[in-house]
Amino acid sequence: MNHWLMKAEPDSRLVKGKDVKFSVDDFEAAGTTAWEGVRNFEARNLMKEMVVGDKVLFYHSNCKNPGIAGFAEVCKEAYPDHTAWDSSHPYYDPKSDKEAPKWFMVDLKFTSRAPNSVSLSLLRYVSASSSHDHPKEIAYIGSDGIKVIKEMPLLNRGRLSVQRVSQECWDVIRQMAERGGWENISVLQKAGKRKAKLKPTEDLKTGKRDSRGATDVGDVAEQKSESRRTRLDHIGGLNGHKGRKRKLLEEEATSTDGPRRKSARAK
Repeated sequence: MNHWLMKAEPDSRLVKGKDVKFSVDDFEAAGTTAWEGVRNFEARNLMKEMVVGDKVLFYHSNCKNPGIAGFAEVCKEAYPDHTAWDSSHPYYDPKSDKEAPKWFMVDLKFTSRAPNSVSLSLLRYVSASSSHDHPKEIAYIGSDGIKVIKEMPLLNRGRLSVQRVSQECWDVIRQMAERGGWENISVLQKAGKRKAKLKPTEDLKTGKRDSRGATDVGDVAEQKSESRRTRLDHIGGLNGHKGRKRKLLEEEATSTDGPRRKSARAK
């Protein structure tokens, strides 16, 4: 059995007059959903490795408080993504051929919410801790737990909307979601208050100000980066359910903070 992290965006946005958000609330209501619209080869290849029964961390992305909001399970293995052939779909790919499909998707089944959402800011805080001097509020994960969090692709290569997760990391995240206990960590409390105020912040690298409530330069950069790679998808009918969701457009670059590549033909 393999373990994965898959991202969706929980905030509303209209595309062609339709709300395309897909939050943990939407996932729970749908029960099962097709994970269509992925147009990055690496993410596609990872989905093609998935088998029925694989476990998934459902991650809220490109929002004020990104983090792991729920748990899911693969219930159908990779099959051709028909939205690539639909000219009315936001992710229509005219180069995709029905006879030789380029893009694939899997079906996911909702299993449970995270009783305590495991935020990206918390994971970063834990990752920055020493294995010998970790936060007492989550001492239950131990030094081994801190080590596996430090190794998460989410923290080292955050761009991909489909990522591998080790068995050990899955167990630690599940334990954190069940037990919580970090509510009194002062650093996280202050960060939450700053986000709630939505005061403009200054990007020290560019001197530009941002009014989306980011708490530091890293958060500003991440929000801008995620906004660039966001794709908005709608859910096709599945088991009679109709809905819509947003997926992430993966950029081909491997760097998490490098500049976007420009066409060689650009002047």
